[in-house]
Amino acid sequence: MNPPPERRAEPSPPEHRAEPASWWARVWQRISYLTVLKAVGTSVFMYLFFRGYFALLQNPRQTPLVMPEIWLDRWVAFSPSAYPVYLSLWVYVSLPPALMGNFRALAWFGVWVGAMCVFCLGIFWWWPTQTPPHIIDWSLYPGMALIKGVDAGGNACPSLHVASAVFSACWMHRVLRQLRTPVWGLWLSALQCVAIAWSTMATLQHVALDVFSGAVVGLAFAAASLRHIRRTD
Repeated sequence: MNPPPERRAEPSPPEHRAEPASWWARVWQRISYLTVLKAVGTSVFMYLFFRGYFALLQNPRQTPLVMPEIWLDRWVAFSPSAYPVYLSLWVYVSLPPALMGNFRALAWFGVWVGAMCVFCLGIFWWWPTQTPPHIIDWSLYPGMALIKGVDAGGNACPSLHVASAVFSACWMHRVLRQLRTPVWGLWLSALQCVAIAWSTMATLQHVALDVFSGAVVGLAFAAASLRHIRRTD
């Protein structure tokens, strides 16, 4: 009797393969896993989010409340150089899913960040807010004029910009520790999160109370999501 033919082993996700010795190779291995799904999923998510965000921005339920300023708002000066830092959020929030090494973690990340966005959109609908008006000739700052023309000062509190940055920073900490990257990678990620929070005030898109409340929302959803993912590992 002939022996049965050998079965070809199915390819396994990165966490089941031999890990490369180099941390950079481990990063590349993660990025190469489900690349198309990650790119398409992130793009579709952002598209759907912005549809809801701008719908609420243009059709508030009632007259938006102007958020008050505190001492920190007078301390953080307007800075046009904050514009690229402000825009860097969209790259930063794409990094955690890009570095996911298994489908389950990727899916639950999407569920939790989606829940956070829906939570904030619910607040924007029920309690619309806006930033105080500022007497600035925005035509002198073309990049900033673009922001002000597209993303007006509504949907202010909590700052979803900051909430998303903090949520992503917490997940980045988890992912970078898994990848055993150098400690400077953890610090760089944390500093980027802080810089994004600063940029929301330096571009006059938010006041300090928006930033603080956004940070609380981001931390709360990050803590819940990371606890949940540990239970499902």
